[in-house]
Amino acid sequence: MPEPKKRVILYPINTFDMKKAICLLLAVLCFIPVMAQEEGVPFNGLLLQFDGTPLNKRVKVWVKSDKTYATSDKKGRFGLTNVQPTDTIKFLYAKRYYAVPVEGRKSMRIRLADSFIQEVTESQELVDLGFGYVKRREFTGSSSRLSGEEFRRQGYTQLSKALQGRVPGLNMGNGYNGGNMTIRGITSIYGDSKPLILMDGTEIADLDDCPIQNVDYVEVLKDSNMYGVRGANGVILITTLKGNNK
Repeated sequence: MPEPKKRVILYPINTFDMKKAICLLLAVLCFIPVMAQEEGVPFNGLLLQFDGTPLNKRVKVWVKSDKTYATSDKKGRFGLTNVQPTDTIKFLYAKRYYAVPVEGRKSMRIRLADSFIQEVTESQELVDLGFGYVKRREFTGSSSRLSGEEFRRQGYTQLSKALQGRVPGLNMGNGYNGGNMTIRGITSIYGDSKPLILMDGTEIADLDDCPIQNVDYVEVLKDSNMYGVRGANGVILITTLKGNNK
């Protein structure tokens, strides 16, 4: 006796659920690069004495390893990158070791009192400083350093034209406004190959946004891990005459 045929039941596709699934997938895909970009955000801090005045001695500050560290300046300011909400800021001062949990803060004002931490607060003013106090000790790649004085002596009036042909791998593209500029022809997974341009730590859109008469020196960083995802295409650091005297 032949076996009875199995019935196959076809359920109609719920178009509403399908739309929800597609929207969820798109939201996840959009969220991935946002998370990655957070890795390149600077974390600025300020070390204060018990009376609230800046700590005027240079202090070594780090997160995961004291081999990759920042040094506070004469006004107590320091800058780090890739600091996560669950990390701990560590530093040495007066032969004492201090550890301060980040606890989700985006910056830190740390006030010391004798041998302990008196107060820790977050400061929007420090957040607004951008990359201005991120020190080169975090950088492990290669760089080219060029003098603004030399540019001016050779008669250049635009920084973009002064850099053209001077840095191996730096391609200015079809124009001089930085719109098509690349370093070593790197193409980002996010479709933008333009390097990050910083003037005294603040991001600018084009090289010529900085007048060449104000330039002290320019550094072009390649393979930089210092600025996380934002520096994946390389970084051009412009230090002005004013910025170098801070």
